[in-house]
Amino acid sequence: MSFEPPAHWARVTTIDAHVAGEPLRVVTGGLPEIPGDTILSRRRWAQENLEPLRKALMLEPRGHADMYGCIPMPPATSDGDVGVLFLHNEGYSTMCGHGIIGLVKVGVEAGLFELDPEEPIVRIDTPAGRVTATAQLEEGRVERVSFENVPSFLSHRELVVSVPSQGEVRCDVAYGGAFYAYVDGPGAGLELKPTSLERIVSMGREIKMAVSEAVSLVHPTGEDDLNFLYGTIFVGPAEGSAHSRNVCVFADGEVDRSPTGTGVSGRAAIHHARGDLSTGESITIESLLGTTFDVEVVRTCEVGSLQGVIPLVTGEAHVTGRHEFLIDPEDPLSEGLFLR
Repeated sequence: MSFEPPAHWARVTTIDAHVAGEPLRVVTGGLPEIPGDTILSRRRWAQENLEPLRKALMLEPRGHADMYGCIPMPPATSDGDVGVLFLHNEGYSTMCGHGIIGLVKVGVEAGLFELDPEEPIVRIDTPAGRVTATAQLEEGRVERVSFENVPSFLSHRELVVSVPSQGEVRCDVAYGGAFYAYVDGPGAGLELKPTSLERIVSMGREIKMAVSEAVSLVHPTGEDDLNFLYGTIFVGPAEGSAHSRNVCVFADGEVDRSPTGTGVSGRAAIHHARGDLSTGESITIESLLGTTFDVEVVRTCEVGSLQGVIPLVTGEAHVTGRHEFLIDPEDPLSEGLFLR
């Protein structure tokens, strides 16, 4: 059977993958060129001009409430290899660790960008800044990916906020490419398991709102586009042999299936600031599913007046599909629908 859609329908091609269980839809064709001298300016352009396509690709019926994607593009720097925008159910992220790992996996194996096997390094321009990834190759395949993230730091230590369903909640706020509120899950009465997902989402949303109202987040670089709380990360004991568990609720109640690359970067900054993670030391953090990322403090750095760290995050990705999505302009739900 052959089917040829009308010529005026929009067509978008993607290669899909998962990274430690978290989906990544890599757009390979069908979008207009995104203008801008920086990735942050391209992010602003996408927010103003690409919302119908973002919603169509992320939301039902082509996606779902927890879908995630990225748009590879030319770099914004003279020495960059590729630029990228990250998208989800609510909008556009400033950075995404699982997205970096999946982009390198898909990009190398699908030939989206060149890679020197003798020096398998990919310099990636993200809205949050330069991220440098290294592919671990085995017979031409990307087995694992490590990346040096943007400078990460502890912003607020032991902040106490009032949460309607919980009363007072204590958290740390840290940045690892995005700002998160880190909360002790068991201390908040949460069991960090898939069976508790509804309560995790509800409490994560409440805490995010409470922290956003309690503090004004300001990134030391002065980039206003970075000054927002992206989500809540609940931390608890590992069920496997890992150091601990991360469960991240971000965007509009979206739950990360992976340990969250930016989230473990913030964890590294918190632990280093507390004095319990030294430079050169690595820990393994597991997700809600038990999948893992490794994170290491590579070196320290200054972020404005704050002391920060450069984290190295390592994980693996797997390709799950290749798609051509069609958008009928007469479809009343062409921009998708969001149900939680």
